[in-house]
Amino acid sequence: MSVARERLEPALRPMTDSDVDAVMAIEQQVYPHGWTAGIFHDCLRVRYSCWVMEQGAQLIGYGILSAGGGEAHILNIAIDPGFQGKGLGRRLMEFLLQTARHHRADTAFLEVRPSNRVALHLYDTMGFNQVGLRRGYYPADKGREDAIIMARELDDMEY
Repeated sequence: MSVARERLEPALRPMTDSDVDAVMAIEQQVYPHGWTAGIFHDCLRVRYSCWVMEQGAQLIGYGILSAGGGEAHILNIAIDPGFQGKGLGRRLMEFLLQTARHHRADTAFLEVRPSNRVALHLYDTMGFNQVGLRRGYYPADKGREDAIIMARELDDMEY
């Protein structure tokens, strides 16, 4: 990769059906029991707020948000492992939260595995708090794993 290309700031744009293969490549690296391509296509079909992050021509992350009735649900978010640790997940989360406010959501919710310590730390530093627990929610290599339900008020964000 050239020095000029490394300096390119990652950009966000709406996800399209043609992005799903690249999204799936990241999904399979990040989540051992992740979504299928069909789930991503369904999210696009029902017009959830689906975004990809690119650096140059390379897709390096994505986020999916559902908003309505004053609530937003961050359904999926991931950054390519080769680009993690650079603040891109935080940037993508901030964008999704601003998008939620644009859709007039007052509260954002998400679910996360207790074993996903990096994500838990990010969400905690972004003002999310645990509001519940779904027992046995996620498939795991040995049975099931709980989901921590987290929420954050969005009233401190501008449209």
